[in-house]
Amino acid sequence: MRDGAKPDFRTIDTATPSVARMYDWLLGGIDHYEADRVACADLLEIVPDSQALALNNRDFLRRVVRYLAEEHGMRQFIDHGSGLPTMDNVHEVAQRVDPSCRVVYIDSDPIVLAHGRSKLDRNDRTAVLSADMRDVESTFAHPDVKRLIRPDEPTAALFVSVLHCIKDHEVLPLLDQVKQRLVPGSLFVICQLVSDRADVRDRVTDLMREATHDTWGRVRTKEDVVSYFEHLGLDVVEPGLMNVTGWRAVSDVVPRQRTQDWEEWGGVGIVR
Repeated sequence: MRDGAKPDFRTIDTATPSVARMYDWLLGGIDHYEADRVACADLLEIVPDSQALALNNRDFLRRVVRYLAEEHGMRQFIDHGSGLPTMDNVHEVAQRVDPSCRVVYIDSDPIVLAHGRSKLDRNDRTAVLSADMRDVESTFAHPDVKRLIRPDEPTAALFVSVLHCIKDHEVLPLLDQVKQRLVPGSLFVICQLVSDRADVRDRVTDLMREATHDTWGRVRTKEDVVSYFEHLGLDVVEPGLMNVTGWRAVSDVVPRQRTQDWEEWGGVGIVR
């Protein structure tokens, strides 16, 4: 932890599943508890391809960060709802392109903060914030954000597999408030869990809301994700909005989903 940073003393609730820890289990990590494993087992009963989806989504995050740094010259990134650190985190990918890249990770889960500050906050160009991403004003007022994110330069705002974790009425205000603080030429990366099947959307949403004591959002539709880009007036980057497994994929060697009962769906948009 950087000198002067405040430790987070909140108790880690091991009896209630955590989205971050469930995602860690799906990725083959070790930072999870029995409640998380049980919730994942229930999830796999509904959508058996969830592990393949999680692995492909993580690979998308690596590809898109490298693409933004190499092709668009992005040198500052804000990762909203960053989750637990794993291989090839945002700053590692970006700083391989240019060591000067600056990254802020935002998460409100205490276990993410505990692990993140020991594994992610490793140089003066990265920071891990204990913050609710929906409180945009407080986030952008944070000393580390002011230190790392230069308001007159384009910023990459990452919302990768996180918007389904919040309620419908919270999504657009969050995106609007972030956009208001970004200059033209900044980029949004937005993808979330979607399904064309109403029964899958309803069953997974019910499971996650029950597991997390109704703090979760819902599985949405592709049309919902399209509406985010249209609402923000973003210019969508080719190849457009799609299942992120295929977004600028560099190899066909990926974990295969046996069905498309649900997808991680979205893409990249440029702020005008």
